[in-house]
Amino acid sequence: MSRTDWEVVIGLEVHAQLNTASKIFSGASTAFGAEPNVQASAVDIALPGVLPVLNRGAVERAIRFGLAIGAHVADKSVFARKNYFYPDLPKGYQISQMDLPVVVGGEITIRVGEGEQAYEKTVRLTRAHLEEDAGKSLHEDFHGMTGIDLNRAGTPLLEIVSEPDMRSSAEAVAYARALHALVRWIDICDGNMQEGSFRCDANVSVRKKGATEFGTRREIKNLNSFRFLQQAIDYEVQWQIDTIEDGGRIQQATVLFDPDTGETRMMRSKEDAHDYRYFPDPDLLPLMISDEWKARVQAAMPELPGAMKARFMDAWGLSAYDATTLTASKEVADFYQATVSAAGAALAKPCANWVMGDLAARLNKAELDIGASPVSPAQLAGLVARIADNTISNAIAKKVFEALWNGEGATADEVIDKQGLKQVTDTGAIEAMIDEVLAANQKSVDEFRAGKDKAFNALVGQVMKASKGKASPAQVNELLKKKLGA
Repeated sequence: MSRTDWEVVIGLEVHAQLNTASKIFSGASTAFGAEPNVQASAVDIALPGVLPVLNRGAVERAIRFGLAIGAHVADKSVFARKNYFYPDLPKGYQISQMDLPVVVGGEITIRVGEGEQAYEKTVRLTRAHLEEDAGKSLHEDFHGMTGIDLNRAGTPLLEIVSEPDMRSSAEAVAYARALHALVRWIDICDGNMQEGSFRCDANVSVRKKGATEFGTRREIKNLNSFRFLQQAIDYEVQWQIDTIEDGGRIQQATVLFDPDTGETRMMRSKEDAHDYRYFPDPDLLPLMISDEWKARVQAAMPELPGAMKARFMDAWGLSAYDATTLTASKEVADFYQATVSAAGAALAKPCANWVMGDLAARLNKAELDIGASPVSPAQLAGLVARIADNTISNAIAKKVFEALWNGEGATADEVIDKQGLKQVTDTGAIEAMIDEVLAANQKSVDEFRAGKDKAFNALVGQVMKASKGKASPAQVNELLKKKLGA
């Protein structure tokens, strides 16, 4: 049976570590990279006599997220104890939210694919709730034993749960990327997947095309890269289809993805759902969020990606593709806006071309984020302006860009003057070069007059070579055509 006879159903649960300085219920530091167990306070591990105190900053970040996705931010939410044993959860329960989460509903619009095949889709969110992170089990370098580092215990998390709206690994990755960009955009999470700040669990099932009931799902835990997310889902989908077509039955389970083998493997069966014995935490009052509090958070919110994308299209005439690309991260959007601010709105499109083109390629090659770009927005704006006023050609501009990248000048003007790169626009000088080229390339002249268009391009190339790339390409084309009677 073909893979096309099956429909994939995917929902994601994302754990975003909130970027507060201290933990959700204690004053212990959340800084990453400390020596093991030096940031685990008595509150975090629930020693007798301690009481948790809710971190206001964590709540404000949850409110910010809820407002950003158009969700309902609950006036009242309740913390509960989720009881289970795990080595890195020494107190035997996790403080989380169950029946009354802080954020309910909302949606995120994603763009899937590229070019003409690209499409937009809206993914609904079920909820987002506050909870504390557990510690970390360390299995390497312990000679068959497991080490426990409780530094992470108590770090504030926002668990973001989607509806099962995604139908391919590509959609799941697009959603995860959009969510990752959003939590960084609104500055509630640093999004560092290598450090575990942004982790995904994927609930995956398959069903026959046209079926209305969901199949049995398996949950892939702790995916910490978009590449692993796609690989894990693709493997799991094929495994489930093969299992069913071979006469087997899917058993509800929690599985792990092994990047070395590219396969998922069962961690534990979930045939009977765990009874976590949730009950309201007796040490924490209900969380009450007033309309005034929500209004203050709303007033401090940055312009969101969707609104900025629409503004780029309306005010600066960018295409949907360009506007989407430039608002994929706040860092890129800020760099682009600073470039346009320096260059002028009339040059918004060429600024976009340079940010998405040469600058992006150079950053990628150097493995740098745009915030570490050696070329500043002001420098790039100056370069774009010199192209626009015909001081330099596009070809020369690439040389100027490289010089700026390598620190060989403070501005485009300085590089142009220092290296003598100003474009030749004097008609007489260009005509003189054209006359010399025509006299030296009679064969190409004859071929052009015989109808071979490539010969014209060859002559243009010879003129540009004679001018050392400085002649205005537009003028060369125009004057050469006149000389040839074209």
